[in-house]
Amino acid sequence: MKQEVIIKANAHEDLKPLVVAAIRNQMKLLQQDIDASLERIAGFEKRTGLSSNEFEEKLSGHEIEESLDTLDWTMELASLRLLQRKFQYLCEAEIL
Repeated sequence: MKQEVIIKANAHEDLKPLVVAAIRNQMKLLQQDIDASLERIAGFEKRTGLSSNEFEEKLSGHEIEESLDTLDWTMELASLRLLQRKFQYLCEAEIL
């Protein structure tokens, strides 16, 4: 779904460079959060000897008992996917 955002301001300077810089800044922050999330996920994988895909398959197949650790891992995977989507949206954004 394409979205359009219009920014109006009473400014004498061109706002486009500021918007571009703000988006780049946000992308840097998102990338830092993605990297941190990947590190936490790697910790879960190392402790259990399972990849995240295997973990999700076993959890959905009730082969793994739900616990605080499985909830944390599930939430971390959901968080990572959200961060990656936001990063991708900003990568694909056009500023005209």
